[in-house]
Amino acid sequence: MCQWCDTQPNVLKWASEEFSIPYVSPKDGKVHRYYPDFLIEYRDTSGKIKKQIIEVKPKRQTKPPERKSRVTKSYLYEAATYEINMAKWEAAVEFAKDNGIEFKIITEDELGIKQYGRGTGRVPKKRHKKNG
Repeated sequence: MCQWCDTQPNVLKWASEEFSIPYVSPKDGKVHRYYPDFLIEYRDTSGKIKKQIIEVKPKRQTKPPERKSRVTKSYLYEAATYEINMAKWEAAVEFAKDNGIEFKIITEDELGIKQYGRGTGRVPKKRHKKNG
């Protein structure tokens, strides 16, 4: 996303996690701070300067997790993450509306990444053949 912002001639300014938006967490009912991934200022096709709050997320985190026959720890974690994300995004939509800014969530589809958010990021160990 940073590289995209740097290479787009219509993006005039951009910042990453520069401000917070208060939201109420469904997990504990308390107010927390949400730091959106990006704030960009750009010139649209009509020449008008606009601002946009952008959140970058794996597509699988933008929809409720699929409930299977067995409720696993993984499912519970994904469901809690989804609920918290929804609370953050609702607060961001309201914040954006109040400030004349657009809020947008983008995924690996928009970024052209095949497996955003997958894997451990670890380098596999080298395997050696045993002689004999």
